[in-house]
Amino acid sequence: MPHTDADGSLVGLVVVAKDLWVNRSVPVLKGADLVAGPGQHVVILGPSGCGKTTFLRAIAGLEPVERGEVWVGSKLVASSNVHVPAEKRRVGLVFQDGALFPHMSVAANVAYGLPRGDRWRRFGLSSERARESVRMMLEMVGLEEFGDRLPGSLSGGQQQRVAVARALVPRPSVLLFDEPFSSLDSNLRAGVRSEVAQLLRELEITAIFVTHDQTEAFELGDEVAVMRDGVLVQQATPAELYNRPADPWLAAFVGEAELLAGYARGSEADTVLGRIPLVNSMRGPVEVLVRPEEIVLSPGYGGRVVGIDYCGHDALISVVLAGGTVVRSRATGAPRFAVGAEVAVGHTGLSTLAYGGSAESTPLVAETVR
Repeated sequence: MPHTDADGSLVGLVVVAKDLWVNRSVPVLKGADLVAGPGQHVVILGPSGCGKTTFLRAIAGLEPVERGEVWVGSKLVASSNVHVPAEKRRVGLVFQDGALFPHMSVAANVAYGLPRGDRWRRFGLSSERARESVRMMLEMVGLEEFGDRLPGSLSGGQQQRVAVARALVPRPSVLLFDEPFSSLDSNLRAGVRSEVAQLLRELEITAIFVTHDQTEAFELGDEVAVMRDGVLVQQATPAELYNRPADPWLAAFVGEAELLAGYARGSEADTVLGRIPLVNSMRGPVEVLVRPEEIVLSPGYGGRVVGIDYCGHDALISVVLAGGTVVRSRATGAPRFAVGAEVAVGHTGLSTLAYGGSAESTPLVAETVR
């Protein structure tokens, strides 16, 4: 539920985008839909050029909408004949690079997010209330001792927290993030995004993130909405998205996936890994979704290890089967088999999805897998 601040402004409002179309000589958004519930974190995930930043800009009011609607709470803020200016939507936006003013102090950068009459003037904030707002925001992001510093003297993570504080100081109903952690190095990125997510949850603010990083999307999002070619293909929890992707493209996009040609016979399908149980009863030629962690290797014959990607916490092992099909198996810890080792390849027996499609129309006989 949204809560009310002392000044009467609301945070944690629902955001609904319906059938959004945006054109820039060619269509960029082609009927995209999204719902972010009060206080919910939704991540828009997709490859470069799919329209996810344009979608965010349309919600923020920086991009006109040709068709469709955007609602923030009970207020229609965008449609083909409605365009509420960005500054009147109570929506905050955090950019990819932070967009801090290098010549202004940290406190002055945060104050820039206040209404124009309250912004930082030559020697200070224009009111005690404004100064207190800035102080509270800096304390909230753990930078209360850095107000007099210039942004260039801060680390990348600290600069990003200043950008978040600036977006929060006008007390928005919704906060939008356009790949806010992509400029940070990998060691710093995980910690900063965890801190930001925790802060937003404490404030009960509705947040919509844009990213091309699946790990980031799954860590940040209560729900993830995957975009492809201007359309949101599926919005669901990370677990639902991973285990029940809407189509084969999505299955391969969110994590490693083996899409095995098979022949469905009701609740099972015959594949190169043998008979695999299905969650969706089907008949005829199909593609069967198998995740690498569902493929089990053991001493034996039927496959040969041809590659190992060892990551410390787990290993992804590529195996070529007798008929030439290559599959990948994921196991925790150090790999048990070396490249060139003969192995038996099996399936865990967990039920999985199958998609009707371009698989061969004749039943497959499992290759020699023991």
